[in-house]
Amino acid sequence: MSNVTNLGRSGLSDWVIQRFSAVILAAYTFFILGSFLIHPDMDYVQWKTIFENNLMRIFSLVTLAALCAHAWIGMWTVSTDYITALQFGKRATAVRLLFQAGCILLISVYLIWGIQILWGF
Repeated sequence: MSNVTNLGRSGLSDWVIQRFSAVILAAYTFFILGSFLIHPDMDYVQWKTIFENNLMRIFSLVTLAALCAHAWIGMWTVSTDYITALQFGKRATAVRLLFQAGCILLISVYLIWGIQILWGF
C-alpha cells in the first residue's frame, strides 16, 4: 500500500530524485545569493530584470519542480515512518493517506502559484 503514493516507485529512484533535486536547489540558492553579493544595492527594477529573462524563468521553474519533488519525497517518508499502526491502530492507513493527500494538494497549489508568479498567467 505504501508504494501507491510513492513518487519514484522505488527507494533507489526516490534517493536519486532527492539528491538531484537537492543539487538543483543548492545551485539556485548559490545563484541568488551570488546575485545579492555582486549587487548589494539591487533595487526592484534590477530584480525584475533578472526574472524577465527566459533562462532565469526556466531555471526558476526547474527549481520549483525540484522543490516540489523534494518536498513530496520528504513528506512521504515522514508519513510512512511516523504514521504507523503503533500510534494510530487500524486507522493508520487512512490517516497516512489523508496526510499524503493534504501534502499533494498543498504542493500542487504551491507549484501552480509559482508558475503563475514566474510566467504571469
